[in-house]
Amino acid sequence: MIQDIIIRVAADGAMVPIVLIGAYALVFKVPKGQRFKAYKEIVFVGLFTYLLAKLVGTLFQPETIRPFEVAGKAAGASFLNNPGFPSDHTLFATTLAAAVWFETKQKALTWIIAGLIIVVAVGRVLALVHTPADVIGGIVIALIGSIWYLNFKKQ
Repeated sequence: MIQDIIIRVAADGAMVPIVLIGAYALVFKVPKGQRFKAYKEIVFVGLFTYLLAKLVGTLFQPETIRPFEVAGKAAGASFLNNPGFPSDHTLFATTLAAAVWFETKQKALTWIIAGLIIVVAVGRVLALVHTPADVIGGIVIALIGSIWYLNFKKQ
């Protein structure tokens, strides 16, 4: 059905422009003399945020089965075989948006990515692979991890 295709494109396909816009910004908008430092920070923020998400997911898991399993339907998008909190899609996309903002200060590109993150989040919920708490959790943990790390490194 066309509705299923639209949901899959929102849930998974919207990650493609997020990555492409993020890559464009980080390759072409970071000043040449600052690239190594910026890329090093992005890797550390990404790893820190991912580890934070896995720690939180280990300590707090609001649901043990995915929404499509509860509904007795097939998943409408790609997913990993785990309970789902937090959403890796929104975690990665939000961490990338934070990297674009912190390293380039490109407000327009950051807002475009933010809009696409909402599309992904809604798509993941409509595809029944995540609950609203899962996608919001991914966004919040990515923001906390990015902000905490960047504030910590300034000290």
